[in-house]
Amino acid sequence: MTARPLPAPPRSLAVTVRALGAMVLAMVLASCSLLNSGDKNPPQAATAKADPSIVASAPAGLEKFYSQEVVWQPCEGEFQCAKVTVPMDYANPGGDTIQLAALRAPSTGKKTGSLLVNPGGPGASGYDFVKDAASTHFSAAVRNAYDLVGFDPRGVKRSAPVTCMTDAERDAARAKIYALQTDSGLAAALADNKAIAAQCAAQTGPVLGHIDTVSAAKDLDVLRAVVNDAKLNYLGYSYGTFLGSTYASLFPDNVGRMVLDGALDPSISNEDLTSGQARAFEKALHSYVANCQKQGKCPLSGDVDSGVQQIRDLIAAVEQTPRTAKDGRLVNATMFVSGLITPLYNDQSWPALTQALEAAMSGDVSLMLRLADLGADRGPDGKYTSNSTFAFNAINCLDYPMVSDTAGMRAEEKRLEQDSPTLGYYFAYGGTTCADWPYKNVRTPAPVEYSGGSPIVVVGTTGDPATPVDWAASLRKQLGNASLLTWRGEGHTAYGRANSCLDDAVDNYLVGGKLPADNTVC
Repeated sequence: MTARPLPAPPRSLAVTVRALGAMVLAMVLASCSLLNSGDKNPPQAATAKADPSIVASAPAGLEKFYSQEVVWQPCEGEFQCAKVTVPMDYANPGGDTIQLAALRAPSTGKKTGSLLVNPGGPGASGYDFVKDAASTHFSAAVRNAYDLVGFDPRGVKRSAPVTCMTDAERDAARAKIYALQTDSGLAAALADNKAIAAQCAAQTGPVLGHIDTVSAAKDLDVLRAVVNDAKLNYLGYSYGTFLGSTYASLFPDNVGRMVLDGALDPSISNEDLTSGQARAFEKALHSYVANCQKQGKCPLSGDVDSGVQQIRDLIAAVEQTPRTAKDGRLVNATMFVSGLITPLYNDQSWPALTQALEAAMSGDVSLMLRLADLGADRGPDGKYTSNSTFAFNAINCLDYPMVSDTAGMRAEEKRLEQDSPTLGYYFAYGGTTCADWPYKNVRTPAPVEYSGGSPIVVVGTTGDPATPVDWAASLRKQLGNASLLTWRGEGHTAYGRANSCLDDAVDNYLVGGKLPADNTVC
C-alpha cells in the first residue's frame, strides 16, 4: 500500500500509485519493533493432509491441487513456511505448474481456523507482511483464534516472480526524463517501455501471461483448501480488497469471514480509478499542509492554499532544474513527487514529509529521494528488495484495458490536471506502460456479484488518498450481503492503525462473528 516510481516514463505515476499502500504499511512497521519474540520454542515441521470433504468440493480437474500434501517447515525464526503448487494456466490444469510461497504464524491459543492476509499492491508480499507484523498489527484475540497466513501471490517476490531489470537498470530508468507533452518525448517513453516489456517477457517466461487477479483468486481457493478450511477467512488491504471481492464472486459459497479494507471499486475503469486517486491525493496534500501549519515548525507559510502553492513551485523548480542528492544521484521531478506522496499514505509519516520539504526548500533533496526510494523498495545500499514495481505493472496490464493512444492520453492529462492541479500531471500517461505489453488484458471492469450467505465487512477511511472512501461505499453496495465500516481519519486503510472503535469492530467480527452494523462510523 505505497508509492513507487515506475520503470516507465518517470513523469507517469498513474499505474504505480496503487502499489504505495502496501509499502506504507511496511514503512510504518519498519519504525516499530516488529519481529515476534515471545515464543522461545522453535516451530516444528507439520504436514497438512487434505480433508476429504474439502477435496470432494474441488473444481473439476483441480483435485490433485486441492489434495496435495503440504509440509510446513520451520522458517524465519518462529514461523512455518510452505510451497503450494498451482496450475500456471487454470484453463489447462494438466500443463505447467508454479509454486506459491506461504508463511504462517501459528495460533497462540485455541485455533478456530486460518486467516489469509494480503497487504495490497498488486505486488506486495503477504509473506513479508505476516513475518514482520504478526505480533504487532493483529490483536491477541485474532492471534489466538487464527493461524495467520501470508502468501506471495503469483508474480510476486517468491512466487514465480516477474523479473525485468537489474538494480542498476532500475536506477537508470527512474532517473530518465521525458518531455511527454511533446510527440518526440512521448515516442521515446513508448519505445523505452516497449523494450522493458520485452525484457520482462524474456526473463519471466510464459507465466507473465497468467498473473491476473482472477487466476490469483483461484490460487486463493487452493490455499484455503491446503490449510484445511472449509470456508475462507480473509483480510485484504487495498488491492487485496479487489482480490477478495473477485474471490467472493467466483467462490461465493466458500466465503467465511472476510474483511476488505481500503476498497477498490471493481466496476470503474483504470482512467476513472486514476482520476479518483488524483483528486484524493490533492485532498490529502491539503490536509497535510493544514496540519503542518498548525505545528510549531512548518516551512510552508501563509494559509493552506499558499502552502500548497509553495509545494507546486518547488516541484516546478525541480522539473526545470533537477537536483543532485548527497549520494550524487540526480533527482528529477517524478522522483521528487514520488517522495512527496509516499508519506501521504499515513499521517504518522507527515513529520518525515515536513523534514524533507524543509530540506528541499533549502536546496537539499536527499530526504525526498530517500522517501522515493522507500516507495520503490530501494535500500541505501542500492539494492531493490522486491519486484513489486514489475509485478504491479504486469498484473495491472492484464486486469485493465488502458487508454494508450496519443490523443487519449493527452486528453486524460488535461482531466487529471483539473482533478489535481498539484499532482495530476504526474498521474498522466500511465497507458505507456501497457501499450506494448506482450499480453493483452483479460478482464473488463464490471460490478462484482456476490451471492454467498456469509456477510462481508468493507472498511473505508474518509481521508484515504489511494482508495477514496466512496469506493468502499460502492463495493459494499455491489456485494449486497455486506456491512460498511468507516473510519474518520487520514491515510490509507484503517484496521491495525485506526482507533479502538474500528479495530474492536473488526476483531469482534473475525473472532466472534459479530457483524458491525451497516454504516457504522468510528
